[in-house]
Amino acid sequence: MILSADCSQHPLYKPAIPPKMTWMKCSPCGHVFTEGYFTQEALALIFSDANENQKAGFDIENQRFVSARMIEKVLPYAHDGYWLDIGFGNGSLLFTADEFGFKAVGVDLRKENVDLMKSIGFEAYCADVNVLEGSNRFSVVSMADVLEHMPYPGSSLESVYRLLRSDGVLLLSMPNMDSTLWKALDNNNANPYWGELEHYHNFGRTRLFGLLREKGFEPVRFGISERYRACMEIVARKAG
Repeated sequence: MILSADCSQHPLYKPAIPPKMTWMKCSPCGHVFTEGYFTQEALALIFSDANENQKAGFDIENQRFVSARMIEKVLPYAHDGYWLDIGFGNGSLLFTADEFGFKAVGVDLRKENVDLMKSIGFEAYCADVNVLEGSNRFSVVSMADVLEHMPYPGSSLESVYRLLRSDGVLLLSMPNMDSTLWKALDNNNANPYWGELEHYHNFGRTRLFGLLREKGFEPVRFGISERYRACMEIVARKAG
């Protein structure tokens, strides 16, 4: 065990959920993860609400610029075709990919967000990526602050590999626990991610690159994400 963190102050916390999160570390590979995962009943409680920034259409004008800078990092590797955004949340990346000429498709576990996307003409699904159909369909798959929410990130990356075309590109963002900022937040007892109710994993650049290569991807670009504090952004190509 690394530490036990209080998640009871999280805005989506409900009293039926345990107030503490226990974080573990795998000695051989260094992977950092929570002890156990939520049941479907607990997830239903969490997904019954959403933070404002997770609601479709949130801050649409300002978020458009953030999403555009993310898409511009992908364009050297993919510039057309179907773009799948997994966990699309407020929809900004979906909207902006559409502006850039991609055929944007979204997946999210919050049904209200999915219904809204469908109502304005987007192809959208309320489903787990592991059951999504469309092998070799997508030029780009994006997972913006999503992989760390998934109980089994390795299996999810295998599904993404299946969904991508042979020359497909994966765009990822998430907190970077290898960063100096993360360590400074830890030292000041001000790191919000240990008590982040919806996270099952904390990745650093080294661990993430290792997992990507294990699942058939080659990282081609690293950058700093503007979406959240201490975050990284990676572009990886489907290999082999």
